[in-house]
Amino acid sequence: MKKGNNISSLQDQNQLAQAQQSILHLQRAMNQAQSHMNEEILEQIKHTMDRAERSLVQAENVTDDQNALNLVRQELVQQQQAFHDLTQ
Repeated sequence: MKKGNNISSLQDQNQLAQAQQSILHLQRAMNQAQSHMNEEILEQIKHTMDRAERSLVQAENVTDDQNALNLVRQELVQQQQAFHDLTQ
């Protein structure tokens, strides 16, 4: 689905909510890694980060709410930086 195709506001909000939920899962995985770092958790974080990135792309394709998208994008970037810092 693309923006401008008369997609309901509810669908837009649902896609944004899914992106936000993916980032929450990523945050939880990052918190777990900080206390119990191991290879399995690192792989889980990578998988969760990929899912969050895909979810954000999907939200960008259907949502016109740039403010909400920017907030979700910023949260994702913060988690990506935290992961980078954690693995250095």
